[in-house]
Amino acid sequence: MADRKDSKKRVRVGSRSSQLAMTQTETVVSALKEQHPEIEFVITTMETIGDKNLDKPLPQIGTTNLFTKELEHALASNEVDMIVHSLKDIPTTLSDDFVISAITKRADPTDALLLAPKHSGKTSLQDLPPGSVVGTSSLRRIAQLKRLCPHLEFKSIRGNLNTRLQKLDRGDEYDAAVMATAGLERLGWHDRIVARLDPLVCMYAVGQGALGVETRKRDERMTELMSCLNDPHSVFICSVERGFLHRLEGGCSVPVGIHSTLDDSNRLTVRGAVFSLDGSQKLESIVSKDLPSNWSSLAFYSMTLVGGGIGEELAAMLLEKGAKPILAEAKRCSEMEGFPTK
Repeated sequence: MADRKDSKKRVRVGSRSSQLAMTQTETVVSALKEQHPEIEFVITTMETIGDKNLDKPLPQIGTTNLFTKELEHALASNEVDMIVHSLKDIPTTLSDDFVISAITKRADPTDALLLAPKHSGKTSLQDLPPGSVVGTSSLRRIAQLKRLCPHLEFKSIRGNLNTRLQKLDRGDEYDAAVMATAGLERLGWHDRIVARLDPLVCMYAVGQGALGVETRKRDERMTELMSCLNDPHSVFICSVERGFLHRLEGGCSVPVGIHSTLDDSNRLTVRGAVFSLDGSQKLESIVSKDLPSNWSSLAFYSMTLVGGGIGEELAAMLLEKGAKPILAEAKRCSEMEGFPTK
């Protein structure tokens, strides 16, 4: 009986072991401790497939849950009670055993430009000389930036943020790198950001900037505990975006971008696009809706259902325009031919 009582005062938290993942997990745990000081939160770290396979571009590894699989195994076997993820890393189709029970307030969702020290003084990708190499692990970024800067080359850059910054600073392989703004800012590396890429030029990834908490579906205790983390604005917007990607059946191996706003007048505007790997093809659609004034009072799962439906509506517009063949070809090429460079 004593052990059962003690277990109710302890929550086991799963996290990737990188500095960024731990910073994000500790931020979530800190917020939970404020609301539940009676509970002890114990963090367990582990490496995922995406952390271990650093010699291949992400699309060639061949799985949709690159950064979640091992953590979900621990959740399924009752080794941990909750997992903290970057929301963009959580597949839009989860096992029937799991659920996203919280989405935190979203940080800046944009992508950020970083330059090697030898290019100090430059302020944009357009300033780089022809043939300069840009490091990124994202096909979405490459497809868009090729349209903007056809004079540049692109190369996969893997590893945690610290590792990628070290590779950039050596200056012998990369002239620039593009990474998520939110991760850099969470680690306090604001001064490394040369520019935030305008989402009208480089649309960001679905869910980028937000954190998601994954729990077992039938664990009502954890669902209740996580409720204090939810930010209604972020929950709704990210649910729209995840519904969009789910309907497109997209993942890390296809270039899909999004840009979402929800203003003070409750006007929702979401722009979504799919690209060919070389950036030559782009299909884009926009959906705008006036939300009811009480949208933010919806329960969490109602909000995800309503938002997801809007996202699927946007995806259907793209599919009607012919997005499916572009997505299929992009996936086939990325998995078979490797990382596009020019």
